[in-house]
Amino acid sequence: MKDFKGKVAVVTGAASGIGLALATRCANEGMKVVLADVEPAALERAAASLEAGGADVLAVPTDVSRHDSVVALAEKTMTTCGAVHLLCNNAGVETGKGTAFWESSLNDWHWVLGVNLWGVIHGVKAFLPHMIAGGQPGHVVNTASAAGLVPNTAIGIYNVSKAAVTMFSETLYMQLKERGIPIGVTVSFPGGVRTHLNEAERNRPADLGNPPPGPLTRWQEATIRRFTEMNETGMPPETFAGLVFDAVMADRLYLLSHPEYNPAIRQHVENLLGGINPAVQQL
Repeated sequence: MKDFKGKVAVVTGAASGIGLALATRCANEGMKVVLADVEPAALERAAASLEAGGADVLAVPTDVSRHDSVVALAEKTMTTCGAVHLLCNNAGVETGKGTAFWESSLNDWHWVLGVNLWGVIHGVKAFLPHMIAGGQPGHVVNTASAAGLVPNTAIGIYNVSKAAVTMFSETLYMQLKERGIPIGVTVSFPGGVRTHLNEAERNRPADLGNPPPGPLTRWQEATIRRFTEMNETGMPPETFAGLVFDAVMADRLYLLSHPEYNPAIRQHVENLLGGINPAVQQL
């Protein structure tokens, strides 16, 4: 996909961070932009900001973990815009920093997988048939994470969700190519980006909440410090959005945006091929 002007983009998690940067880049390319986010007030502010710059925007409050909510988003998009050309499944959450699998609640699992993995599944299920029926070139962008390629003990459930998004995206890419459908797929692997991911608990549904936490463990304290720093000093989301558009125009499946993670990724693959147990650093 190389021609964006006048086309329609849908971006989930669009009220802040990478999602807002992607939506802004879409608007700057002359696209009609459908903004979807679970946080209504932030979504309204994002839409107003883009509209003030002259963008053609549709804002739809959406919970990507719910299939009916994403179907409603697709229906509203088709009724209002008549087509979809670029789908950015970007919404994501993270929880349980420094918490081991056996310490994590089932609510933690349901919430993170519901947004990070099922959000992508729901997006493709609801929008891709419309994109295929339109018969025009298009593209699907799924936001995974460097954590989906290399195990990180501090964010285990998030690891699992993003690894699944990676395999989903690879398989989707091959399915579309083998059927000759002119829709590309890019899966991105951001590392540290200046977002509010470390504040995602603000949007956790009440029915998936946990009891009040006890004192923080040293693992949790160390992880919170690390991720706070990453979210404050990481890559500007606008820079990342530019890399995403470069990948879309080049029809690249993989976007490794942070080369500082490449040695760890390479070591992970070598460990896998060699049957070598990974090195584990203890606090």
